[in-house]
Amino acid sequence: MDNAGGEGAGALAHRERGRRLVPVALLLALPAAYLAGYWHSQHRVGGTLDQARVQAEQLQLRSAELDRLRRQQAVMESRSKLAQQAGEQNRQTIKLLEEQIFQLQQELATYRDVVAPASNHEGLQIRAFELQGTEDPRRFRFKILLGRVGSDAQPLQGSLQVELQGRLGGKAAKLSLAELAADLPAEGLAFAFRHFQAIPEGASFAELLLPEGFAPQEVRVRAAVEGQRQPLERSFRWAELQ
Repeated sequence: MDNAGGEGAGALAHRERGRRLVPVALLLALPAAYLAGYWHSQHRVGGTLDQARVQAEQLQLRSAELDRLRRQQAVMESRSKLAQQAGEQNRQTIKLLEEQIFQLQQELATYRDVVAPASNHEGLQIRAFELQGTEDPRRFRFKILLGRVGSDAQPLQGSLQVELQGRLGGKAAKLSLAELAADLPAEGLAFAFRHFQAIPEGASFAELLLPEGFAPQEVRVRAAVEGQRQPLERSFRWAELQ
């Protein structure tokens, strides 16, 4: 009886100690959980910071590369513009020199004919039909030079008709210069001079554009002088003009 009562009291005391240990365990578990959560949070934040630093470094590298490429592109564009300007200036200089040389050659030839005529025919002479190619294989620059032989001081006046003969589509074809050149009158090119005249005047050239598929063979120039019944004609082989 006494033994049973002692065992019962011991069990009761054991349960009482167990109840007192539960709050203590809970109190100990709370700091541990906080520490674990703080460590996990810090570890995650640290990884995020590392990733952000890597991205920032990559952004800096990409930005530096972009700036370098932009500077390189600017230099290349500047060089290209300078090269284009230099090329255009050279083309203009070459064009001007060609025009000046042509004019001097024709004036010299005309003066020679005035001083010592090569022919017994006095009056108008169709001295030359100058032809120059361009970058467009169908487009050409041209100039006509007229002169006179003899001592007559009266000016010569009249008009020129210019015709290109060749083949188009396998057939013979004739085209007037007015059809091929812009701003040329259909009634002809007027002239009026005492000793010599270039058409167009000065160092400038006119332009003509050949139709697609037209193969020129000959240029025929016909000059009608006021006061004269018989017109003057001269032909120039296209192949010899270039």
